[in-house]
Amino acid sequence: MTNGTIPARDALDDKVNRLFAGKVVRKDLVRKVKVGANVPVFVLEFLLGKYCASSDEVAIQMGLQVVNDTLANNYIRPDESGKAQSKVKENGKYTFIDKVKVRLVDSDYWAEAVNFGNKFLHIPSRYVRDYERLLMGGVWAQLDMRFESDEEAGGKNPFWIDKLTPIQIATFDLDEYRRVRRELTTDEWVDLMVRSMGYEPGGMTRRLKLLFLVRLILLAERNYNLVELGPRGTGKSYVIQEVSPYAALLTGPTTIANLFGHMGGRQKGMVQIWDVVGFDEIVDLQKMPKEVITTMKTYCESGTFQRGQEAASGDASIAMFGNTNQPVDVMVQTGHLFAPMPDVIRDDMAFIDRLHFYLPGWEIPKMRNDLFTDHYGFVVDYLAEALRELRKHNFTEIIDRHFSLGSHLNARDRKAVRKTVSGLVKIVFPHGEVTQEELGEILELAIEGRRRVKEQLKKMGAFEYYHTSFSYTLQDTGEERFVGVPEQGGRDLISTDPLPPGTVYTAGANSDGSVGLYRVEVSVSTGTGKLKLAGGVAGAMKESVQRAFSYVQTKKSDLGIGHDLDTSDLHVEVIDLLNNHVEAEVGVAFFVASYSALRKAPVSPALLVLGDMSVQGNIKALRSLVEPLQVAMDNGAKRALVPIENKRTFLDVSADIVEHVDPIFYGDPRTAAMKVLGGS
Repeated sequence: MTNGTIPARDALDDKVNRLFAGKVVRKDLVRKVKVGANVPVFVLEFLLGKYCASSDEVAIQMGLQVVNDTLANNYIRPDESGKAQSKVKENGKYTFIDKVKVRLVDSDYWAEAVNFGNKFLHIPSRYVRDYERLLMGGVWAQLDMRFESDEEAGGKNPFWIDKLTPIQIATFDLDEYRRVRRELTTDEWVDLMVRSMGYEPGGMTRRLKLLFLVRLILLAERNYNLVELGPRGTGKSYVIQEVSPYAALLTGPTTIANLFGHMGGRQKGMVQIWDVVGFDEIVDLQKMPKEVITTMKTYCESGTFQRGQEAASGDASIAMFGNTNQPVDVMVQTGHLFAPMPDVIRDDMAFIDRLHFYLPGWEIPKMRNDLFTDHYGFVVDYLAEALRELRKHNFTEIIDRHFSLGSHLNARDRKAVRKTVSGLVKIVFPHGEVTQEELGEILELAIEGRRRVKEQLKKMGAFEYYHTSFSYTLQDTGEERFVGVPEQGGRDLISTDPLPPGTVYTAGANSDGSVGLYRVEVSVSTGTGKLKLAGGVAGAMKESVQRAFSYVQTKKSDLGIGHDLDTSDLHVEVIDLLNNHVEAEVGVAFFVASYSALRKAPVSPALLVLGDMSVQGNIKALRSLVEPLQVAMDNGAKRALVPIENKRTFLDVSADIVEHVDPIFYGDPRTAAMKVLGGS
């Protein structure tokens, strides 16, 4: 639309104006008014819905004039607080639009109108009872204010709120909403929902439309946990900030009392008051107390939490938004897709495992003018009420009509997938009438979003998350379909190219099943036979390297490296490839790397060296082979040097690993080195 011309209406515009008369608004009008008024979209659309919800251009222009006049005369800009207070005083009373917060001081409620600039407004207590959100973050409302000097207080607090009207529709008829949904095709309805968010679906793929709609699940599904990480400028937090008056967005660290309420239940927390609590710029949460994350972990699992002796619950969905600073292919190759998270969250894998869906923000385009629609969509206030009403309903069992979930999905995975499907069904099929094909499309997206979470946990080296071959089965045919993630590319941290002498890959597992993957690098300099360790070599790893070095010193002549060792120093560095700080004993890998460096002979490519050794060269078997070999295979290993003592436990290794990773068994350090050194 250019030069103020009226945008061309299409068939969908005509249809929704007929079916939802008074409940849809032309979205270009919102942007026109928004430019001049820094108010949330749901406030603007409240006014536009009141005065411009029409398809008659003359009525729209007249209504637009009323909206602009209302904003000019009744909306207070932050820099006009003095002028607004003066209007109330001079006129005795005045009506305006502002955000109102309430707090309890001693035994009295005091309201604050944010832009009006006064924190001591008298407010009838019935409003505090009726609208709890006044106490938690505040509510946008139309206020009838009067001026009356309070003589008892020495004339200090003369402003009184006579009437408070929250900016949200009074009633919503779900039966009518569902009935009218039947009048539109699925494609028409999806486009209407995307337009209601302010975007133009015309040039979008079906997948992109559905990704936009996933953002709405937070408003439609109770206790839904979503993470969206992606480039800046893609409107990640738009839905929470602008679309619904029932959502709250935090832009920094918060306290446990703010989120979960005060001890003894004196004041409710945000998760009990709001439908959605979003965390913008999650990197800033690094400063958040650990106890907040711990409590949130319990809440994200069950919707319950403990405050002192009291157990409490909430319905709020949790959303986390953050910016990625690298292209997704670089993130996939060099790390994992939770890298932008702060340590306080990233290091808590159990918390990450409670996320139901990872929305790939890198697939959402940056906001440009041509992405915004000039067509009709629901007044967002109406849409917010529809989604809020649908929170009471449950579609988590709907997939059982046609499908069953695969064996790799554990209980938490199944819950996540079911909640995503339920949310999308409420958004796209609120009447519950969905074909097998349409349900299959939603199910695949739900599985993909959950698998993205599990794939990253797997990359972070926790073996308990290794079952990621997510699938579903069609009940009528028995066909099993596997669902991948588009950015799945393996990392191949173990190079298949020849390595320089002195470089060896190794792995180790903790008792909890976490696996560390390492590259041991030994370099040689002129010296007197000393061992020099880099800063990262510590704990059990350092001890295992020192034991192996003692063996090398004792056996240097037998190994044929006596002269080389006496005139050289060995410098050792161990690179943590998964960056997950798993304690590993790397004695044999160090021995092979040292032998390789001193003999100037590289080890075989794509090789993993497993095992530890005593000072006398006795080989220690691994606690378990399965986890290290799985990690190694996933990262490009083609063969593994395995202690002979583990030959029996090799029977526990899956056929998939046996097929891809050839075992080379050894019984002593020298044999190990000889079997894998080229040209030695």
